[in-house]
Amino acid sequence: MPIIKSAIKRLRQNRSRNLQNKAEKSNLRSTIKRVRAAIAAKDKAGAQTTLAGAISVIDRSVGKGLIHKNTASRYKSRLSRQTNALPTS
Repeated sequence: MPIIKSAIKRLRQNRSRNLQNKAEKSNLRSTIKRVRAAIAAKDKAGAQTTLAGAISVIDRSVGKGLIHKNTASRYKSRLSRQTNALPTS
């Protein structure tokens, strides 16, 4: 355990930030899973609406430094391509 006051504070900050990052990353993964579930169900309208929300969450994650911008771009590209490939109902 740290003894220096600043190190104690840094430990406290790291723990709270770690919890925030875990929650945000979990939210990101859940959102992507929702889009993939709509794609698996061949629900084009549902996939398009959830994709719009997912793109927003992905972009926010990049802004917060949770994922790299190329990773975000890859997620968006793949999900968009799969959504657009669905047959129109």
